Amino acid sequence: PVVRARTPDRLPVVLSRAEVERLLAAVEAIKFRALFMTTYGAGLRISEACSLCIADIDSERNVIRVQDGKRRRDRYVMLSRRLLSMLREYWKRERPSGPWLFPARKPEQPIHPDQARIALKKAVAAAGLTKPVTPHILRHTFATHLLEAGTDIRVIQVLLGHASIRSTTRYTRVSGPHIAQTKSPLDTNVPVRRR
Repeated sequence: PVVRARTPDRLPVVLSRAEVERLLAAVEAIKFRALFMTTYGAGLRISEACSLCIADIDSERNVIRVQDGKRRRDRYVMLSRRLLSMLREYWKRERPSGPWLFPARKPEQPIHPDQARIALKKAVAAAGLTKPVTPHILRHTFATHLLEAGTDIRVIQVLLGHASIRSTTRYTRVSGPHIAQTKSPLDTNVPVRRR
């Protein structure tokens, strides 16, 4: 029988809040800053963020509608006040025409995720970050920061659009404060007296 080597179960890289701010500040073009704020602020996959339509932003209900996510599932995610403010600033400056929130050069098409990856790579270099950062790392960071803030894991599951809670629980393994706040049994045991 053929024995297959086990694939290592690697933990995702996560940025600190300060690193996220440095990264966003280093993005020059307002379109890409708005795109990456949307990716991080709503926990979207880069393909989901790139294919958002203007009509998907519901400022009255403070939600973003994600259409045709993974496995063709629709879901709603939160629309933060700060993100809404950025999207309004972007809208005033760029005035995207057509249905796409982040159009390509040809406005009848959405921006391609590869363009976003190139822009992010430049911003990472400009911010002086040493961690490997991809658009998906922003999604991992979103989930970890929510967990650290005390958000219920099932809510995070829904926001990320995970079919299984097992996919979401991996973030409990990278949340520093959760790990640091867990008491070791050594601290709860009765000290042994020396004779």
